[in-house]
Amino acid sequence: MKWRWFLFLIVVFIVYAWAISSVDINLKRIVEGLPKGITILNRMFINSTNLLFSDFFFEMLFEMLRTLLIAYFGTFIASLLSVPFGFLSAVNFSKFSRFFKIILNFIRTFPEILLAIIFVSVVGPGPFAGALAIGIHSIGMLGKLYTEAIENIDKGIIEAVDSVGANFWQKFFFGIIPQVFVYFVNYSIYRFELAVRSATIVGMVGAGGIGTQLILKVQNRNWEQVGIIIIIVIITVALVDFISYQIRKRLV
Repeated sequence: MKWRWFLFLIVVFIVYAWAISSVDINLKRIVEGLPKGITILNRMFINSTNLLFSDFFFEMLFEMLRTLLIAYFGTFIASLLSVPFGFLSAVNFSKFSRFFKIILNFIRTFPEILLAIIFVSVVGPGPFAGALAIGIHSIGMLGKLYTEAIENIDKGIIEAVDSVGANFWQKFFFGIIPQVFVYFVNYSIYRFELAVRSATIVGMVGAGGIGTQLILKVQNRNWEQVGIIIIIVIITVALVDFISYQIRKRLV
């Protein structure tokens, strides 16, 4: 047993050494860049207070609202389209569950930013491309969660409804949907939380919203304006997380 632990530690050490060498860690560059980093942070979070409640500030609030709408639209469409995917992927409802699970796994392999780059090329830059990227990726995530909820339903309830002579649709709407509806809503709200963050990121590749403004200000080294945008994003994400958590807590 001791030689196995010794071998394990050697492998871990080799992996860490390889990882450190691969990322080209240079402490000298960190020390030399530290004063510059402090200057940038000072401009972003100290000097930027002069821009609070300015025209730029309210303009960025509008862009943040647009980002929320991108996340909402993408999540809403995904929540609807994930329902048939969930049932088709559930082993207790579909003979082709393995095939549809492979499709959901394939969709999840594409990160939102890659999908955003593709859709910006297809439909042009703007919020529509961002909403499509969020929506497609969310189908993969929500479809998986919906599938798990469907596969864990209480069969006893369905048998009870079936015992009184219910047809397929009556069993579906009175025996299945009531069991999974709360989970569907809960997962959709949680996915919206993540989509708000993702919508900011996809905006950096031209998919609209505050992310587009953020990358433009970074490229122009307008650190005070970058700071205002980051502050707005942090506060908005925190509020969305808090509100959605309160809603989900009452649903469960």
